Amino acid sequence: MVKRALLSVSDKTGIVDFARGLEKLDIQIISTGGTARILRDAGVEVTDVSEVTGFPEMMGGRVKTLHPMIHGGILSVRDDHDHMGEAEKLNVELIDLVAVNLYPFEITVSKEGVLLEEAIENIDIGGPTMLRSAAKNFKYVTVVCDPGDYGSILKELRSSGIVSQETREALAVKAFRHTADYDATIDTYLSKALLDEEVLRMNFNDGVTLRYGENWRQEAKFYTEAGASGPILANAKQLHGKELSYNNYIDADNALQTVKELGQEKAAIAIVKHNNPCGLATGNTLYQALGSAWDGDPISAYGSIICSNTVFDLESAEFLNGKFIEIILAPGFEPDALEYLKNKSANLRLLELPELNEEFEVQETYKYVLGGMLKQTRNIGIYEKWETVTEKPYPDELRSLSEFCLHACKCVKSNAVTLAYEYDEGCYMMLSMGAGQPNRVDSIRKLAATKAKENLKVIYDREKPDVSFDDYCEDILSKCVMASDAFFPFDDSIVHAAENNIQYILSPGGSIRDEEVIATANRLGVSMIFTGMRHFLH
Repeated sequence: MVKRALLSVSDKTGIVDFARGLEKLDIQIISTGGTARILRDAGVEVTDVSEVTGFPEMMGGRVKTLHPMIHGGILSVRDDHDHMGEAEKLNVELIDLVAVNLYPFEITVSKEGVLLEEAIENIDIGGPTMLRSAAKNFKYVTVVCDPGDYGSILKELRSSGIVSQETREALAVKAFRHTADYDATIDTYLSKALLDEEVLRMNFNDGVTLRYGENWRQEAKFYTEAGASGPILANAKQLHGKELSYNNYIDADNALQTVKELGQEKAAIAIVKHNNPCGLATGNTLYQALGSAWDGDPISAYGSIICSNTVFDLESAEFLNGKFIEIILAPGFEPDALEYLKNKSANLRLLELPELNEEFEVQETYKYVLGGMLKQTRNIGIYEKWETVTEKPYPDELRSLSEFCLHACKCVKSNAVTLAYEYDEGCYMMLSMGAGQPNRVDSIRKLAATKAKENLKVIYDREKPDVSFDDYCEDILSKCVMASDAFFPFDDSIVHAAENNIQYILSPGGSIRDEEVIATANRLGVSMIFTGMRHFLH
């Protein structure tokens, strides 16, 4: 039963309505400083903390609630005879609900040019202590640190006169989590300000057990980053299919980041296998984009993950008939497409992420290595300059295709090479790629060039053009753009590209042998752009 509540908040959002609600339930309200003034101005009857403690607020408000009359009232174990005897003997009145939120330390230290003295003054002492006291005694006391919980608490009190144990337990965990985050923020700031030490404290909640890790014998969990919002997997809703595995999360994240590189001007599809996009295309329709992405590597697409930047429709769903897919991630699914895909397989995971086309809010990425954590800013952008470095001009009409090729290349594991083709006006596909090789030349001659011809053979056999296959390949490859994620250390990459009739190349440049590479390009009639931006992806 809640008979007495202590309200002392920095964030005054909703506090007046909450206090009025408590007052209507005949709950006595104790308060401090600014909170008490606001409540009185609103006509709510309030007892000052100083009346309870017998001491005035001291030292500019630094000391007001740190008193046995407050903490005894919060921490008393109601069914402990000795506790209650002491409380009665010392005239300690019980406090059944504590609503506290803390000085805005994080907001304060995020201000430009904030002084250490101002930051220190915004370190709350009494607030965290009350929250921890109330949370510790959750069996008897309701603790509230989030204004968003006021309404549900009032609803329970009006309904039954009590706050349920289940709610009190959840609120206690929330309070301890809140004070832990608060202390971590202070630690991070003061470590830098006083000790010149960089501290990284990360906050992940609500671990979900996955089917398995990278291999069946490995256990795995997925934790949600506290406060993370926007187009992230943690916000995706699974509509169908079995549980996700560790590898599913890795590949789905890759597919999500890859498809978002392409924007929203056209329908876009990314197909990912083993943490590399093996298919990527834009189209006038989703069906067209999906078919062209699939043509980028029909073999690797088996057991892949598909990500779409637009709502998945029935025509696209029907394209996947007879094709094994692990996951489809999309902003949504048309009802008939959803029904079709559910019937396709009980195991096919369908993930809906309505926020998919919103901007990423996350600005840093992290990677754990044994004994340490790596942090870096996200790789944003595709080039810093657009400099033709060869005698053969680089056609302006290839600019959009070239940008698509660079977007694809930055999402492929290094050493990365991508070949892109404009298969329909304004519609682009990654014809092939070479990924993850210890040397770049293998990414071209053994992977990208070879795979491009294999993929073109599938298209050739399907479309049956009235030319020989060799002429067909030579024509298509002459219209392709090739992008490299890093500079060419030797000119052999240019030689192998030219041998396959690839005439347009994008590279960051910056090698000590750039002049040799450019000279070879000039000799072989290749046009090359230096972008000035490397895109290693490990």
